[in-house]
Amino acid sequence: VKQVANLTLVSSACDMVSTAYASTKESHPYIRSVCDAAEKGVKSVTEATASCVQPVLTTLEPHVAAASEYASKGLGKLGEKLPLLQKPVDQIIYDTKELVLSGVADAKDAVSS
Repeated sequence: VKQVANLTLVSSACDMVSTAYASTKESHPYIRSVCDAAEKGVKSVTEATASCVQPVLTTLEPHVAAASEYASKGLGKLGEKLPLLQKPVDQIIYDTKELVLSGVADAKDAVSS
């Protein structure tokens, strides 16, 4: 999970969502109250679940470690094959717009000639 969260694409997307969420809560009092209630509910459920799940996680720890190692290797290979994962969302959006505009310009030139 940490490795995925550290991917530039994922971390920049999380930052964007977090900023939009905070901005929306700040701008709209009714939404803020609903979000605050939802956050309290999630926190309560998380705390209650953590104590119940801990014994199970302790039992499954060797299996989780093996799965984690396998996933880590897979993410490493995925990062090599998809350099897009190392770019922030803003850069991907900009590059995509440039690519589309270039394609449109080329099509326009082809039709004109």
